[in-house]
Amino acid sequence: MHGLDETNLKKEEERFREVFFSRIQLDQLDCDLRALWEPARLQDITADLAETSCLPQAERKKDALQRALAWIDHNPFLFGLHYLSVMECALRIPVFARCLALNTGDDNARRRLLGATYHHAWLTTKRLSLHSSLGNHTVTESVGLVFAGGIFAESATGEKWLNMGLTLLEQELPHQILDDGGPVEQSLSYHRFVLDLYWLATDFLEHNNLYDCSGWKPRLIAGEHFLAALSDENGLFPNIGDNDDGRAIAPGLAPRRGSPTRPVAVGKIQTFPQAGYTVLRGANGSVLTFDHGPLGMPPLYNHGHADALALTLSVKGRQLLVDSGTYRYNQVPEWRRYFKGTRAHNTVTIDGLDQAVQVTGFIWDKPYVAQLLSSCKTDAGIRLEAGHNGYTRLPQPVEHRRTLFWVEDGCILIRDTFIGHGEHTFELNFHLHPQANTVEQDGWWHVCRDDARLALCLFEEDNFTCVYGQESPILGWYSSSYGNKEKSSVLQKRKTGNPGAVIFTTVLFFSGLPCKERLYQYAKSL
Repeated sequence: MHGLDETNLKKEEERFREVFFSRIQLDQLDCDLRALWEPARLQDITADLAETSCLPQAERKKDALQRALAWIDHNPFLFGLHYLSVMECALRIPVFARCLALNTGDDNARRRLLGATYHHAWLTTKRLSLHSSLGNHTVTESVGLVFAGGIFAESATGEKWLNMGLTLLEQELPHQILDDGGPVEQSLSYHRFVLDLYWLATDFLEHNNLYDCSGWKPRLIAGEHFLAALSDENGLFPNIGDNDDGRAIAPGLAPRRGSPTRPVAVGKIQTFPQAGYTVLRGANGSVLTFDHGPLGMPPLYNHGHADALALTLSVKGRQLLVDSGTYRYNQVPEWRRYFKGTRAHNTVTIDGLDQAVQVTGFIWDKPYVAQLLSSCKTDAGIRLEAGHNGYTRLPQPVEHRRTLFWVEDGCILIRDTFIGHGEHTFELNFHLHPQANTVEQDGWWHVCRDDARLALCLFEEDNFTCVYGQESPILGWYSSSYGNKEKSSVLQKRKTGNPGAVIFTTVLFFSGLPCKERLYQYAKSL
């Protein structure tokens, strides 16, 4: 579970089991609370019910009920760590609803499940995430109230919960899912989570004739199109923004989703202006994402990373240039700072600083503005230019511009330029997937992962150096899932000088290497 010490997690859970929840101080904990909470979502019960099993269905139902009731008995209401977050309470309510549907005659079990549902919904209404905390927590809590409202639909309290949940879901739909289908929180994982929560609620409401959700579906389908546009041929999207592996139903299970109404464009450019992403897809299965969007959801920017002008690249369904991921939220502040910071992304840092200021593990200050400055198609390919002002907060301010030229025969040129004053240190990083093999030969770095190939070099200057799994300072790590990290290679180049005199021109090829004359021809296109 998350690559963390399960024995320690259980020890901490037991230590606070009889403590009233409001008396628990988070600084008393000696574990990652996020990893401790996930098993208490009880989604493994739902997953086990859905799996093919040699056990008769009646036995699986009985086992599911017993496990849910055991959790309720072992975690009395308002005592212990599992009542600190009403989002976690709300995620348990659909599981209780599933167990209630399974129960066919045990009145005692039904009363206990109804009691737990009532208590969880009641607490959720008292501690709703509102105001500056509006986000995926709000959506989760609203879905929990919708389920509880449906279960108690014949009572005034149930009707109140249902209406409260529906009102918030209606309110948050255009807030969480932007007009172009992208995520306000600048996290693709949380976007998947939010979309699935809405699909889950839609299925429950329409199946039980509680609400007509047809008005929600165009925006939800726009969200599906956004994720499809950024996904490779295996259906995997880049690990952009925070990712805690949370699921609306359970890992490996998804609600009935609507399908994108537009095909994913191949050999074309797609820009999502509100979310701030441009996607380029090649006929050879290559997918490049270019991030020119905001830091995250204001005013706290909780789940955004400082990744302005970063790019990711997959070839033939294999991720090669990657976003480093998240790793953990709690107990490891130096790693949290690294993974959400600029240095962990495929862009440029200046003076070793992030593009914005980290206040806590979830709060940013001095947010940047990033924007796509131009986008045009030429005879040779597609040219994009974007910039951000994150380093204009420095005493001697600097702006970063990145021009990207996608050549149709499988070549990408990237030019990083700077506008500003004073002398600074500029650091360009390209993070490689840990499963990619990397070797330097004849001035090129050759990257190979299965049948996917990539070659990189710096134009007309010394090549990149390779950093691997460095701990001081932290650089060269990748997190594929919450609580796990592994060493990876980073191709890095540093320069010190005046902004107007510093330029990085990076050449990337997917197959074969061009002659020198063609390189000069491409470079002139920038």
